[in-house]
Amino acid sequence: MDTWVWIVIAVAAVAAIALIVFAAKRARERRLESKRDEALELRRQAEAQTQRAEHRAAVADDLAERARVERQEAQVAARRADEVDPDVDE
Repeated sequence: MDTWVWIVIAVAAVAAIALIVFAAKRARERRLESKRDEALELRRQAEAQTQRAEHRAAVADDLAERARVERQEAQVAARRADEVDPDVDE
């Protein structure tokens, strides 16, 4: 074979290898970007879930405080009823 044929084959082989490397890099970049997007969405969901949980905890704390106040009021009312009731021995 002539020298120019070997040169053409070598250039074609280098071009094919370069194309394969380029395609592999692009595929890797797409996979990484896809993973980044997935991670971002998971973070958004986690943040929303955290906010819901914090809201529910605040509501629960508020209800617990109201229950404590109502329990104290009920105890005061029960003591007052005992004071008023002539049948209760002190």
